[in-house]
Amino acid sequence: MKQKESGDGMAIKEKKQRTAVDKTSLLHHVKKEWRLYSFLVIPIIYYVIFKYIPVLGNVIAFRRYKGGASIFGDYFVGLRYFKQFIGDPDFWRAFFNTLRLSIGYLAVRFPATLIFALLINEIRTLNWKKVVQTISYLPHFISLIVVCGMVKEMLSLTGPVNGLLSAMGLEKIAFLSEPAYFDMIYIVSGVWQALGWGTILYLTAMTNINMELYEAAAIDGAGRFKQALYVTLPGILPTIMTLLILDIGNIITSGNMQKILLLYNPLTQNRADIIGTYVYRMGIAGGNFSYAAAVGLFEGVIGLILVTAANKLSKKFTETSLW
Repeated sequence: MKQKESGDGMAIKEKKQRTAVDKTSLLHHVKKEWRLYSFLVIPIIYYVIFKYIPVLGNVIAFRRYKGGASIFGDYFVGLRYFKQFIGDPDFWRAFFNTLRLSIGYLAVRFPATLIFALLINEIRTLNWKKVVQTISYLPHFISLIVVCGMVKEMLSLTGPVNGLLSAMGLEKIAFLSEPAYFDMIYIVSGVWQALGWGTILYLTAMTNINMELYEAAAIDGAGRFKQALYVTLPGILPTIMTLLILDIGNIITSGNMQKILLLYNPLTQNRADIIGTYVYRMGIAGGNFSYAAAVGLFEGVIGLILVTAANKLSKKFTETSLW
């Protein structure tokens, strides 16, 4: 009898353990909170259709593809197209242009966004803080076409910038036709459009910092600047590093290809041409889809290497990483 009771007790205990595990499982949580999870359906469909399925198209980087034939190409050509673009000086010009513009933009935008977030966080009047945030967010919602149109109008020979130079007795400058000014135009306009919107995650992270830390720092004699330096920045360091890792991974990508296409012209093409515009010319405009796919695949591999290296360095020195 004792053995039977002991066996029944073990069975009941195991059943309770299985029930406890089931309640903590993902499937149980999905069934319980299905209304919340239903909001993920559209984003998942979007990423599957527009991000994952197109990955299959990378196969044409290794196959000869002609419009109207099989979507996976006619026949296998191996690394033929990779050898072609590696030996193409126009590709390397676009490659180094991409690095120069992306690194320059990141070097200005990243610290500017962080500093601006710290300044907004120091505004104590709530209404004034909301006004500053609203005004700084507005450029993000302006269409890129409109932004580029504004840049062209302001920097044209008859625009307000050259009008100011003329009023000061200086010679007018053809900003849009001079390659030397393209980097400045690209970076400044990009920072203006992204500055306010880029502070959102920083400000959100700042709200999670324990206010007692600020009180303790104030008691120890720390002013506003030292509080931001020794309390705020360490408190949002994981957010800073996460965003920096993602930005480093995007250095070589063609995220701003549309902006380059809208701003550059034949006079500035040698300095403004990036991998994205190069792929566009070779693939869409030139009809050499396999060649363009090979360049795009190379671009993706470099981006993966960069984000992996940045993640490992961040994990080693700051103990913050994406995985």
